[in-house]
Amino acid sequence: MFTQSVMEQLNYYVYFLQDPRTNKVFYVGKGTENRIFNHIECAIETDNESDKLEIIREIMNLGLNIKYYILRHGLTEEVAFEVEASLIDFIGIENLSNIQGGHYSDDYGLKTVGEISMMYDTEELKTDESIILININRLYKRKMTEQELYEATRKSWVVGARKNKAKYAIATYRGLTREIYKIENWFPIDVNGKTRWGFNGVKASTIICDNLRYKSIKSFFVKGAVNPIKYINC
Repeated sequence: MFTQSVMEQLNYYVYFLQDPRTNKVFYVGKGTENRIFNHIECAIETDNESDKLEIIREIMNLGLNIKYYILRHGLTEEVAFEVEASLIDFIGIENLSNIQGGHYSDDYGLKTVGEISMMYDTEELKTDESIILININRLYKRKMTEQELYEATRKSWVVGARKNKAKYAIATYRGLTREIYKIENWFPIDVNGKTRWGFNGVKASTIICDNLRYKSIKSFFVKGAVNPIKYINC
């Protein structure tokens, strides 16, 4: 743990945890004081479950020590958010045990130059259709097949009764609509004793896809929102 003197001089900082078995970075975060060590305490003192805690417990059970690194310190909170988000984007959320991407990553995070052009040149999503937007940021891979994209979009989600009013489900990534599916039916999925939902569907017609694909959804999500689901006209 840091001493009181160190904590008072650190201000906000961005840190990462490295697995000593592989030297792979498995978690990125920001914080103040002894935040960097809190994950270890949580792994020891609670029965909480997560990918991050599972990795920590595996390392500790082998008698090894997690490697702690502070990438930047002496930061304001806003700058710490930006540095954290940039580091997560660079490593790739799919390569980390973080639950979500960095602050404002949908709006300002990693994008190809083509995506940047689409984001600022494309039209805002406008439709009279009843749709549900599904943000699949953590599941998205740039070279995924059509089937992989469909599977990533259709399950497993926390959705309410309004799902039954939605005609189309739209996969979104980094602030843009990516693919559109016509919903045929919903089905329940048990996830660790909790009910989540998935849908069966087919790719929407060419006309619908042309009208709704690669549209900006910035106006539908509040900055910093973590809920991956948004209903429109439902």
